[in-house]
Amino acid sequence: MGSILVTGGAGYIGSHTVRILREKGAQVVVLDSLVTGHRKAVPKEVPFYHGDIADAGLVKTVVEAHWVEAVIHFAARSLVGESMTKPDLYFYENTAKTNLFVSNLLQLGVKKIVFSSTAAVYGLPEIVPIPEESLTNPINPYGLSKLMIEASFQWLEKAYGLKWVALRYFNAAGAALDGSIGEEHLPETHLIPLVLKAALGQRDAIQVFGTDYNTMDGTCIRDYIHVLDLAEAHVLALEALDQKIDSGIFNVGTGQGFSVLQVINTAKKLTGIDIPVIEAGRRSGDPDVLIAKVNKIEKTLGLRTRYSDLETIISSAWKWHKNNPNGYD
Repeated sequence: MGSILVTGGAGYIGSHTVRILREKGAQVVVLDSLVTGHRKAVPKEVPFYHGDIADAGLVKTVVEAHWVEAVIHFAARSLVGESMTKPDLYFYENTAKTNLFVSNLLQLGVKKIVFSSTAAVYGLPEIVPIPEESLTNPINPYGLSKLMIEASFQWLEKAYGLKWVALRYFNAAGAALDGSIGEEHLPETHLIPLVLKAALGQRDAIQVFGTDYNTMDGTCIRDYIHVLDLAEAHVLALEALDQKIDSGIFNVGTGQGFSVLQVINTAKKLTGIDIPVIEAGRRSGDPDVLIAKVNKIEKTLGLRTRYSDLETIISSAWKWHKNNPNGYD
């Protein structure tokens, strides 16, 4: 039986996916540059290669040594703000390197890939909840770098028979329920870790960007999916490709949203800490509401979210941050 190669398997979503794959009995091998990933997030018994997806020799070694038969591809840069100031970096690291990587995989006979895409491909949506067939019009280079990869897969399928699933994530959140692995980014830009760092006293306060949105409490609403449910979606996508479903694109979210203030108030309740809040102006490009339409992934892949209620998301993240105040260091 062959292995599943997880690129970016030392990252936040990748490490949780590696864990679920192993629980299901899969053979897993990880390739990660450790630019943003953490070696400690990958179990010692999982074969680990420190290197770049664009290193053709290394990819060949890994694929041949471990009989790789499918890939889950997380490796990418993912900071929207950074992509605005360094668009060339994002088109190189995300788009160009993925193109090289997949080209090498195809030459090695690996034709199944589950790709980590993003809801950022939609830009400012016209319809909410957002269906997969919505207009794609990214408003940042990060979203465009991922959309170009999705588009390339359709041509690679026609030319070489690549079978693929692209998962467009909404807001990944939460941590392993035992608090052993979780979210650590440098710099941290995600709301829930920032709120919990304020609860730990590692930040003076949590900033709320804009309180005049067209929502019930004036703050932005987002669709948060627990990282364990998101990891499960990748496993289901791989299983579906094994069962010869058509290649395609799926939203991964819950179909419901929570506002910034709901997140903060739930965190206050669960931590028992009165987290200081500072109101700031809106950030450009923040839509009022981003919620996924999820009937396609539920129907085709059978995804049922189990951990994505706000209490479980925040309490699992709190366990991780409290147990690991300095992250993986």
